[in-house]
Amino acid sequence: MTQASPIARVPRNSALDLAEMSLREVNQLLHDNSVGDFLIRNPRGAHALACGLDGDLNVTIDGHVGYYCAGMNKRAHVTVNGNAGTGLAENMMSGFVHVKGDASQSAGATGCGGLLVIDGNASARCGIALRGLDIVVKGSVGHMSAFMAQAGTIVVLGDAGDALGDSLYEAKLFVRGAVKSLGADCVQKAVRDEHKAALRKLLDAAGVGGDVDVAEFRRYGSARQLYHFHVDNAGQY
Repeated sequence: MTQASPIARVPRNSALDLAEMSLREVNQLLHDNSVGDFLIRNPRGAHALACGLDGDLNVTIDGHVGYYCAGMNKRAHVTVNGNAGTGLAENMMSGFVHVKGDASQSAGATGCGGLLVIDGNASARCGIALRGLDIVVKGSVGHMSAFMAQAGTIVVLGDAGDALGDSLYEAKLFVRGAVKSLGADCVQKAVRDEHKAALRKLLDAAGVGGDVDVAEFRRYGSARQLYHFHVDNAGQY
């Protein structure tokens, strides 16, 4: 009789220690379960941790993570009690990812759905090529955030760096603080009642209290001048 693997014997409500298990073993266990609560200890900056999840999982990572944590996430709720490296929640499809520290560059890149919440700051290119994911950053974001963002929403409670929304398509941007500069084809737009309602709903989902007034935010979007090549706009491409 074939003996069950050590991974298969781990219960669905478990503490997984990366000081005792390999990264591959931890990720495989998460992939083998469609439900369950898991606490991951000693991540020590591991790359590609909790990637490709597809299930109603609650995963808490107790510490800092490296590149591409929670990438391609689908349905799962992933919480990082620390900072995250490049490509956090890259190509996320659905679910909820919450980082309680800061995130490096390209957080939420190409994300298609779900909600990404960053309690601290996000570095350059936050939400690059966004395709439907909603991102709430409680701190500030770096330069070129929302570059070529197609759909979804980015909410920034702090400031934004240079070239916000460069070559933007139809993603919605809300910034509470100062914007250093806007990128090509990104313009400030009016904040109507429907935008305030949608913003309030998103802030509530991200755990931002009602003491934050949606009237303090400015909205930015595409001027729709770069959708098709025109020689008069050649200098902006």
